[in-house]
Amino acid sequence: MEALDFAFLFFHTALIFFNLLGWIWRRTRRLNLISIALTASSWLVLAPWYGLGYCPCTDWHWQVKRALGETDLPNNYMTYLFDAWTGITITDDFAEHLAWTTLAPALVISVTLNLRDFLRRRNARQES
Repeated sequence: MEALDFAFLFFHTALIFFNLLGWIWRRTRRLNLISIALTASSWLVLAPWYGLGYCPCTDWHWQVKRALGETDLPNNYMTYLFDAWTGITITDDFAEHLAWTTLAPALVISVTLNLRDFLRRRNARQES
């Protein structure tokens, strides 16, 4: 069970960084856009049933942590990550604000670059 806990910590952290930075590399831009869209959909579409900002990864990770006997887990995964990786304690409100204000620009950049890449490919095909 501890290996699963570590796997979730590593995977979820990597997913967050990929959502925020995956648009940088041309080869990962489409996957980045899909990943951000799935994340935002989870946060918004599932909100009526689970609450705004719901993340299945967090839910599953918390299930593992509870099975390991951990209690008093924060409501926001970013709150947990800050403490786990840096030892810095932040509030759930700050973490939620941070999540929204970092994902939104990443989404805009990803959409913009994916659209630009698509138009360049289309124009290149038309010219040849």
